[in-house]
Amino acid sequence: MSVDPFRRAVIHLARFPGVGEKTATRFAYWLLRQPPEVAEGLAEAVVNLRRTVQECARCRDLSSDTLCRRCADPRRDVTTICVVERPQDINGLDGSGTYKGTFHVLHGALSPLDGVGPAELRLRELLARIGGTDGGTDGGLPVAEVILATDPDVEGDATALYVAKLLKPLGVRVTRLAHGVSVGTEIEYADRVSLARALEGRREM
Repeated sequence: MSVDPFRRAVIHLARFPGVGEKTATRFAYWLLRQPPEVAEGLAEAVVNLRRTVQECARCRDLSSDTLCRRCADPRRDVTTICVVERPQDINGLDGSGTYKGTFHVLHGALSPLDGVGPAELRLRELLARIGGTDGGTDGGLPVAEVILATDPDVEGDATALYVAKLLKPLGVRVTRLAHGVSVGTEIEYADRVSLARALEGRREM
């Protein structure tokens, strides 16, 4: 027996992080009260999101172009790379007004219990930017510093230590965000002042 359209919509909406069945049901009722073009526009936006958004060829952030807007910006300091766990972490760090370099998104953190090992992260691409296939340059200039801005939790610390060990033989300066960010706080949700202080007080790894 097929699921009725309303129930099917609730099931799909409840897949969003932090959205339970009650909230999903409210969303479904709200959509039913809107003009048809609202639901159609939402559906089209979701489909296009999957079809057009890809990883930036350089930093692995999400972009609709081959290079994201930050990597394509000639004003960026390409000699510094800030490594983050998730694409959304970039907005907080960039919004701090302190950092003017480039980024690299790992798309996760080391977590053996969740089946996330080094192979699941964008580590090979990071190494290629610093000392691999492009001769250790990023945007035409040598990389001088890599800032590890993973979350200040067990997984983030383990990831930072692992990346630092990988980069040590390459002779690049590796630093870690200072404790302007509280332990256990995800970078995505940290306030701008704390992020600015963490960037300014970063320490050697």
